[in-house]
Amino acid sequence: MDWLFGRQTPTFLICVLFQLTAFPGKCKLVVKQPNRTLTGQMKKLHFVQTRGTASAIFVLIFTNSQLSAAQDAVGRRLTMEALALERKAEQNRELRERLLQLKKERNAIILAHYYQRDEIQEVADFRGDSFLLAQKAAATDADVIVFCGVHFMGESAKILAPHKTVLVPDERAGCPMADMVNPIGLRELKAKHPNAKVVTYINSSADVKAETDICCTSANAIKVVNSVDSDEVIWCPDKNLGHYVAQHTDKKMIIWEGYCNTHDMLTVKDVVEMRAKHPNAQFVVHPECRPEVVEMADFVGSTTGILKYCKESDCKEFIVGTEDGTGYQLRVDSPDKTFHFASKFLVCPNMKVNNLKKVVRALETMQPQIYVPEDVANKARLSLERMLLVK
Repeated sequence: MDWLFGRQTPTFLICVLFQLTAFPGKCKLVVKQPNRTLTGQMKKLHFVQTRGTASAIFVLIFTNSQLSAAQDAVGRRLTMEALALERKAEQNRELRERLLQLKKERNAIILAHYYQRDEIQEVADFRGDSFLLAQKAAATDADVIVFCGVHFMGESAKILAPHKTVLVPDERAGCPMADMVNPIGLRELKAKHPNAKVVTYINSSADVKAETDICCTSANAIKVVNSVDSDEVIWCPDKNLGHYVAQHTDKKMIIWEGYCNTHDMLTVKDVVEMRAKHPNAQFVVHPECRPEVVEMADFVGSTTGILKYCKESDCKEFIVGTEDGTGYQLRVDSPDKTFHFASKFLVCPNMKVNNLKKVVRALETMQPQIYVPEDVANKARLSLERMLLVK
C-alpha cells in the first residue's frame, strides 16, 4: 500500500465514485474550510469503461498537517461564534430590561404577530394572528400600542383605537400582497358588480378597507363570507385564500388576483420531498398557499388554527406549511413534538425587518407613529367592526 499512502500516513481517506461520460485526464478534489481550501492527493484505485460511460473510484488523502490546520481554523471560527452569541444574549438582556422600564413609563403594550422574530415574541404582552391582535388593539386600556408586524396591522390598530398612539418598530415593514390591491381598481370592480358585497382580507391598506363592506382574517373568512346578505361577493386581495373560501360557500366569488409572496412559494414538489423525508409526519397548511398544495394537507387552517390543531393532535411530528416564525409558538405549546417547515423559503422578509432593538427605540423616541386620515379611518372602521361582530 506504499504506492497509495506515500511517506506520510494520512489521518483519513475519502472515497469518491465518479460517473463520467468522458474521463478527464486530470482530476483534483478539494474541501472548503472557513479560511482555507484543502487540496488532497488523489489516487485512482479502479477504472471501468462501458459503452461511453466511465466509472472511477478515487481516494482523497489529507495529511496530518493539513488536517491540523483545518481543525485550528474551525476551532477559531467556533470560538468567535460562541463569543458573538454570548454578546448577543447580553445585549438582549439589557434591551429587555430597558423595554420593561419604557413600557411602565409610557403605559404601553407590545402586540406581536406570530411571524415575528423569537426575540420579539418573547417580550410581547400578546402574541397572535391578525384577528386576535385586532381584538386586543380594540380592547386595550394602554395609552401606547407597539404593533410588531407589518404596516397594515398598525393601521388596523390605529383605526380601531383612534385615540391611542400606535407605533411600529420599522415603517419599512410592508406587505406586498396588501399592495396588490388599490382603491381605484376596487371601485372599478364594484361598478361592474353593483349587487356584490366586498369582503376584504385584513391584509390590506386602510384605503382599501374604506371601500369594503366587511373585513375578515384567515381565521374567520368562511364565516364572514357566509354572513353577508348578498349572493355575490367581491373578494380581495388573496386569490389562494379566496379559492379556499369558495369551496365552503354557495356564494358567487369574484376573486382579486393577489397573493402572499411567502406562502405562494410553497410547491407540491416541496411537500412531496418533505413527506418522503418524514413519512410519519402530518402536513398542516395555511390557506394562503396554492390550491394544489392545500389539497395535500392533513389539516388546513389559519395560523391560530394550525397552532391549536398541532397542540391537541395525538401526532408527534408535523410538516408545517406557513411562515417559520410560527415555530416559536409551536415549540412553546408542544415542546414534546417535532416540527419541520415545508420549505426553507417560508420566511416573510417584511415581518423579519423588526427586531428587539427597534422595539426599544420606538418607545424611546415615540416614532414611527401610524397615522390614518380621519375620513378614511371612519369608513375603514365600519368594515373592521363588522368583522369583530361575526361569531
